[in-house]
Amino acid sequence: MQGFERGSERGSAHGYTKQPLIQMLRPENVGALANTAITWLKPPSYIPQPKRSIVPTPLSLGRIGSLEARLAGNKHDIKQAQRLRYKVFYKDGDAIADARTLLARRDKDAYDRICDHLLVIDHDAEPTRSGKQRVVGTYRLLRQDIAEHHDGFYTENEFDISGLTARHRDLRFVELGRSCVSPPYRNKRTVELLWQGIWSYVRQHRLDVMIGCASLNGTDPDRLALPLSFLHHFAAAPDSWRAGPQPSRRIEMNRIAKHRIDHKAALRELPPLIKGYLRLGAYIGDGAVIDDQFGTTDVLIVLPVSVIKARYIEHFSADAA
Repeated sequence: MQGFERGSERGSAHGYTKQPLIQMLRPENVGALANTAITWLKPPSYIPQPKRSIVPTPLSLGRIGSLEARLAGNKHDIKQAQRLRYKVFYKDGDAIADARTLLARRDKDAYDRICDHLLVIDHDAEPTRSGKQRVVGTYRLLRQDIAEHHDGFYTENEFDISGLTARHRDLRFVELGRSCVSPPYRNKRTVELLWQGIWSYVRQHRLDVMIGCASLNGTDPDRLALPLSFLHHFAAAPDSWRAGPQPSRRIEMNRIAKHRIDHKAALRELPPLIKGYLRLGAYIGDGAVIDDQFGTTDVLIVLPVSVIKARYIEHFSADAA
């Protein structure tokens, strides 16, 4: 019996003692025991509801022949997109690479880790050295809800879009950027597949407005006077959709009087990407920005889904179906 008494004082090997249990079962303690049991069994005042599962965007967003548009599924996919960007922007283009970029031979920045990367894959092309399918086109996509939880949009480094997003706080914005296509694939089919992928992504996430920087080659605004003036006079955003550069970076676009502009000549000088945006119904912001690193003069693209011409919506929707 002494052993049980010591056990009641120090606790048994199973974490409880017999004496308190016997006391709880005595008649005078039954009422208290019942009340305790009721408390234990009472459901909590708040029952957590299971979180709604978010259906991820499917990796494949469209296909035309051997070409497939899909999202990057891992770090290796993103590295391939970065290598293509390096080739187009730095090796073939006028971008100035720092030592880190030269060593990596990839165009990369802090935004890559929070963006979705749209890729165009050619299934008939020779695989890379590591046996991966070859990326021949890419776009970088950044949704507003993700941007707001990090450092904002990349576009905000050049353009002040705070007023634009505030005026349309009920709409969902997505940034399009870092667009490039491998030279042999710069044709209608590749561009259409990229836009088919973008449209599928926009529908999947119920996005309302596409924004981003679009570039004209060169950093001398006077040499770009014709295309800049054309965009200013004939594609300017209405007041409700207008935004301009960060004040310290503003370059005036109105360099030639409206009545002196040769439309055909101006269109010939516009990059295909900007002409594509204009065909869809995009607006151009008020003012340009010089990007010395990439050797370009940038304009702001604002493309509300509501203004996209019906024939393009039907076309992309049919392809994405």
